[in-house]
Amino acid sequence: MRVPVINADNTPLMPTKASRARRWIKESKAIGKFNKLGIFYVQLLTKPSDIKVQQIAVGLDPGKMFSGLAVQSQKTTMQMLHLVLPFKTVKDRMEQRSMMRRGRRGRRINRKLSFNKRSHRQSRFDNRRNSKLPPSIRANKDLEYRTITLLCEIYPVKTIVIEEVEARGSASFSPVMVGQRYQINRLSNRAQVKLRKGWETSNLRKYLRLHKENRWKSLQIPETHAVDAVRLACSEFVKYQAWEGTKAHGANWVGNVAITKSQFTILRRPPVSRRQLHLMVPSKGGNRRKYGGTTTRHGFRKGDFVKAIQGKKTFFGWVSGDTEKLVSVSDCDWKRLGQCTAKKVRLIQRNTGLIVLSTRKHSKLTPSKDQL
Repeated sequence: MRVPVINADNTPLMPTKASRARRWIKESKAIGKFNKLGIFYVQLLTKPSDIKVQQIAVGLDPGKMFSGLAVQSQKTTMQMLHLVLPFKTVKDRMEQRSMMRRGRRGRRINRKLSFNKRSHRQSRFDNRRNSKLPPSIRANKDLEYRTITLLCEIYPVKTIVIEEVEARGSASFSPVMVGQRYQINRLSNRAQVKLRKGWETSNLRKYLRLHKENRWKSLQIPETHAVDAVRLACSEFVKYQAWEGTKAHGANWVGNVAITKSQFTILRRPPVSRRQLHLMVPSKGGNRRKYGGTTTRHGFRKGDFVKAIQGKKTFFGWVSGDTEKLVSVSDCDWKRLGQCTAKKVRLIQRNTGLIVLSTRKHSKLTPSKDQL
């Protein structure tokens, strides 16, 4: 296990051993911290003996519903992350918003009048921004970008390797291609971006003898999407090169890399609804209560990480709603764990816009059947 290290001026340095990090903290040479991804790191309080850094690569396997991320050096696998993307949630809410707007427009216009006397307003300006990137894909890319930004703050990342997606038809028309170009342009400001074809990384996975779960891709395990991110990062250290002699020619793998145990983190956005003026469907009496938003009546915000006590049961979770006297607490999948009185709920961390579930034990990728 390697612990990230940053300088006193927040410059990332090479990770160190856990034993050395504990000794630095004990000798008051560094302080321990947690970032928003739940990763423990140390910040030096004294001048480091060396500021040289080695090659560290981040692998990104983008997807529609899930994405994989990994931080890899030549000797160690440092992080593996499984991102649950908000594509379906954003898509459904955009359709609901369109339906609500259509209903308001229908109630506002008196169709018994002639067209020139109806309450139609002429457009005052062009509100089109010439952006062909749908909000659902933009939300996916924003979550990936934010995660990589947080990783670059504690690791000296030099290269970001992305699996290139090829869509049929015009590249400027496909939302997938537009989203890919949008992401590459932003990540280029962070580090050098390299693209890999799907067949290239597939061959590398076979060479490294890593198992990939193709049947159940929704499983939140390293073998679904994080394994692809690891092999993408490993492509910086192992390459397939051709050679040619006087009487023969061929190709073979050059370089070496070590894939070790690392922390596996499941990451998603809290599915909190944006504040609406009222519910979509009227209640009895024609009154509609307020719907959505992040505030509660008890001083908590939706998405806050809390410790709650319900009878003899104690659990940790995220605030997902409230009533007049109770606070709802949910797990990482946003399933309710229970409703507790506000006095028995203690705040641990304010809402960061992320739900982080870190496995306590370090995970290692499963070898393929050929290796067993």
